[in-house]
Amino acid sequence: MKTAVVIGGGITGLTAMRTLQKYKRKYELDLNLLLVERDDKLGGKIQTVKKDDFIMETGADSIVARHESVMPLIKDLDLENKMVYNATGISYIYTKNELHPIPQDSLFGIPMSTRALFSSTLVSRKGKMQALRDFVTTNEHYDKNSSVGSFLRRFLGKEIVENQIAPVLSGVYSGDLDKLTLASTLPYLLDYKNEYGSIIKGLAKNRAKFQSGGNKKFISFEGGMATLIDRLEEVLVEDVEILKGAVATKILKKAEKYELTFANHRAIEADYIILAAPHDAANTLLNDYKLEGEFNQFKNSSLISIYAGFEIPDEKLPADGTGFIVDGHESVMCDACTWTSRKWTHTSKKHQLLFRLFYKSSNPAFEQLKSLSKDALEQVALKDIEKSLGITGKPTVVEVTNWKELMPNYHLQHNHAVKTLEDQLTAKYPNLYLAGASYYGVGIGACIQNGIDTADKIVNQLI
Repeated sequence: MKTAVVIGGGITGLTAMRTLQKYKRKYELDLNLLLVERDDKLGGKIQTVKKDDFIMETGADSIVARHESVMPLIKDLDLENKMVYNATGISYIYTKNELHPIPQDSLFGIPMSTRALFSSTLVSRKGKMQALRDFVTTNEHYDKNSSVGSFLRRFLGKEIVENQIAPVLSGVYSGDLDKLTLASTLPYLLDYKNEYGSIIKGLAKNRAKFQSGGNKKFISFEGGMATLIDRLEEVLVEDVEILKGAVATKILKKAEKYELTFANHRAIEADYIILAAPHDAANTLLNDYKLEGEFNQFKNSSLISIYAGFEIPDEKLPADGTGFIVDGHESVMCDACTWTSRKWTHTSKKHQLLFRLFYKSSNPAFEQLKSLSKDALEQVALKDIEKSLGITGKPTVVEVTNWKELMPNYHLQHNHAVKTLEDQLTAKYPNLYLAGASYYGVGIGACIQNGIDTADKIVNQLI
C-alpha cells in the first residue's frame, strides 16, 4: 500500500485531498490518505465568525464565480442550495474626501467600452483622450513577464492607471503594479491587445466571460465561507485520516520514501507528499540549505482586517453602493472598506450595518497600526467610518484579524522563482510537490485548481 500525505488543511490542501479521495474510489487504489494540519481547525485563512446576528470572515469573504474550478467543486460537495451571491451595486474610489463611482462597465477599473471610459469622474478629459491611444497603438515588446503597470500606462495612459485602475488592482493583488507581472495578474490583457489591437476592444469582445450572471460575480454560502471547509471535512473523513493540531517538524528523505516527524505525534512514512503550506513553513520542513535561496525569493505582506457591526439600519449607507477603495490617505487610514451588510445580505440577519475595513502593510501608516491594541484599532476604524460616510455610534460587534506576513505578494521574478524551485525539487525530492497561494495564485479559485492539478500528478503515477 502507498501512502499520500497532504500537509496543510487550507483550501488547496483540502481540494488536493478530495481529488485523491475521488480517484482512490474510482480506480479502487490501494492508497492510504493522510491530511496534516497544525491548527485545531481546518480552513487556513478561511474561517467564519458568528456574533450577535452578524457573519464575519477572517479571510476571503467570497469566491470568484467565473473561475472554472469553482462550480464543479460546489456541485461535487452538493452545496448548490447553500450558495449566495453578492448583491449588486456600485463600487467607489474614495479620493480627496469624496466617493467616486468606478464605471460599471469596467474590469478592475479598466474600461470595457468608450462609454465606460467617458463616464468616469476619476479621469479628466485629457486623461480620457490619452486612453484612446489604446485603439491606435500596437504592442511591439511587452510579454507576460512585463509589469502590468508599465503595460497599462503605455496603452491607456498614466492618469487613468493611477486614478482608477491602480487603486483597484493594487487592492486585489496586494502589490505595486510595477512589481507585478502580467502573467501573475491579468495575462489575458496581453492576449487581447495582441489579438484585437486594443485592450478595451478585447475586453468588450469577451465581456460575457466577466459578466456571467449579471453583476453577481462572487459566491459565498448562507452560513459563511466555513460552510465549504466544513463540508470538505465531512466528506473526507470517510476515507482520510485527518490530524488536526499536529505540528510537523521535518521532512526526511529515506531511499524512495519520506519520513515526516512531529513535535506532538509519531513519525509518519509517506510515498507521496503534497506540501500545501506557506513557503516559509515549507522551507522549515525541508530544512535544505541548498533550497533556501529559492525559497527566500518568495515574499509575504501583512494585512489587518477590522469588522464593525452597529445597531443602525443598513439604509443609512449611500444608495446602491457596496464599498470603496482608498486612493491616497488624506483623511482616512484604511485602504478599503466593504459595506458587508449591503454586499452580502446574509451577513446581517436584521439588516443592520456591518463594515469591514482593510489596512495593508503597503499603507504608510501600517508601521504605526501594527503595534496597536485591539481597542486602539477599533478607534481607528470608527474614525475612518465617520470621516468617509458620516456614520457615528458605538459598534455592538468588533472583530480584528491580523495576518502578519501571511499574504503572498508576487513580484516580477515570481514565476521564474517558482520554476527554478520546481526544477530543484523534481531532481532532489521526487514525489514531493509544492502547492498553494505562495506559488500558484492567491484567489480561492486558483487554489482549488492548484489542489486538483497537484493531486493529478500523483494519480497519474498510480493508474
